[in-house]
Amino acid sequence: MTQANTQQSDTQPSKLEQLKAMTVIVADTGDIEAIKKYQPQDCTTNPSLILKASQLEGYKSLMTEAQGWVKSGESADDVIDKLTVSIGTELTKIVPGYVSTEVDARLSFDRDAALARARHLIKLYEQNGVGRERILIKLASTWEGIQAAEILKKEDIRCNMTLIFGLEQAIACAQAGAYLISPFVGRITDWYKKSTGTKDYPVDEDPGIKSVREIYQHFKAHGYDTIIMGASFRSAAQVEALAGCDRLTVSPQLLGELAEDHGKLERQLNPSQGTQSEERVSEAQYRWSLAEDAMAGEKLNEGIRLFHQDTEKLKSLLNSDQAPDKAAQDKQPVANTGA
Repeated sequence: MTQANTQQSDTQPSKLEQLKAMTVIVADTGDIEAIKKYQPQDCTTNPSLILKASQLEGYKSLMTEAQGWVKSGESADDVIDKLTVSIGTELTKIVPGYVSTEVDARLSFDRDAALARARHLIKLYEQNGVGRERILIKLASTWEGIQAAEILKKEDIRCNMTLIFGLEQAIACAQAGAYLISPFVGRITDWYKKSTGTKDYPVDEDPGIKSVREIYQHFKAHGYDTIIMGASFRSAAQVEALAGCDRLTVSPQLLGELAEDHGKLERQLNPSQGTQSEERVSEAQYRWSLAEDAMAGEKLNEGIRLFHQDTEKLKSLLNSDQAPDKAAQDKQPVANTGA
């Protein structure tokens, strides 16, 4: 640490503490030790993070138990749901707020099947003594997923709409009454870097940052209650660029960087109260927005596909007596590690 940073640390809290004063921090991990260390309000999981969590020492007994269920004849799908809820139950013991749990990615285009699976997950949590008020059901923000969220809201089941890549997607979720949306900053930036050959973007020109800022300003101007939670960050600078957003879900690595930095953190997003109404997004408008925006359409489908691939890897582990292959996990693409 430089002398200047040492002097700053004597008088100024870390950027993580400054961020917590303006934004609800959510841990993008299932790692119990990391969550205890950084003390977020909520935590999020997805199939990729559950796969990673399954190799942690703290979940070894749960993984062994799950492998036993498979050997006894239970279907891999049922066992994965039970394992995911078991991990989520442990997480509810260490965060005071919500734990997000994702519905099987294969059901992203089947409203009724997604509804059934969401209700099943809530039932499993309730059997573990965890009420639905502690859980956010994660659904991919397909048209079918959005319709499922609208129905689940009437049953007091709150939803975290994930894989958001465009404004029309976000608006459709808000108009359906979704509790929370997760726009994916890093994956948007990844697409534009690859598409344009740009090595890096100044933070204020970062397409992922610009997308979330646009959604934030639009939601506040139109008085939507849906919470905006930036997700899938590639750097601490991206997190800082959205300081003031309703919520931000951040990986342990980036939480650590923010905790060690005692520089001044400026608020970037400020809430405003608006009441502008707008026409409801139709199914045709929603689908056209994804066809017209190559990035949004491609990244939505890719995200669903990658989550499914990690679910299949977890099935393979459950059907073996082997511990998860950490080396194989380390080869996963960065884009498959976000919330």
